[in-house]
Amino acid sequence: MNNTPTPHIGAQYGDIAEMVIMAGDPLRVKMMAEKFLDSPVCFNTVRGMLGFTGTYKGRRVSVMGHGMGSASMGLYSYELYNFYGVKTIIRVGSAGAICHDLYIGDLAIAMGACSESNYAAQYELPGTFSPIADFGLVRAAAGLCEQFGYRYKVGNILSSDIFYSENPHYDKWGKMGVLAVEMEIAALYMNAARSGNKALAICTISDHILTGESITAEERQNNFTHMMDVAFSLVPFVISPLS
Repeated sequence: MNNTPTPHIGAQYGDIAEMVIMAGDPLRVKMMAEKFLDSPVCFNTVRGMLGFTGTYKGRRVSVMGHGMGSASMGLYSYELYNFYGVKTIIRVGSAGAICHDLYIGDLAIAMGACSESNYAAQYELPGTFSPIADFGLVRAAAGLCEQFGYRYKVGNILSSDIFYSENPHYDKWGKMGVLAVEMEIAALYMNAARSGNKALAICTISDHILTGESITAEERQNNFTHMMDVAFSLVPFVISPLS
């Protein structure tokens, strides 16, 4: 725990809460800090990857960016889990639907994460590892979606290393029941498993790969608040009130 600050996070140990809600876009992180946190304090500006710690309903919680792709998510979540004492990370972000039962604005709760990434090779496992979320967080998130009346599905997500793929084959993943594609969840879930901690990802459908429907980057940044409502409503399930 004495490896802080790290080369990528300029915080001291203790500056970051045990629960961190992460998003790829640092501007979305800034918006979450302003909208949901009381008395947020910025703990990181290194490489523009903003991070803030404040309180939500009397519980100490942090928000931070993770960038794009397995490499970036893998780096930041590894340092948070292993150097800053973080116990729970919840990712909120966008995903492209590859099943016909999801629509723009729906939520996809990632129970598991498929991937064509080589990220798991570092563990030298004698087989294929299946990265999964913490079941308690999945169950609570689904219950909150029901409570709020938000459209959602729970299932497998594809974490791809490639955004502009020469041979995407998303129809084949869809035939296996995979809901949507994004770029970070598998690395997050693997780091959580390896460090003995918890993780969950809640994604908003920003485009539909099978139909071609999509929305603008500005709309993704400013309007995808249902997943944030669910993520912050999970805070009381995870963190005890400050005394």
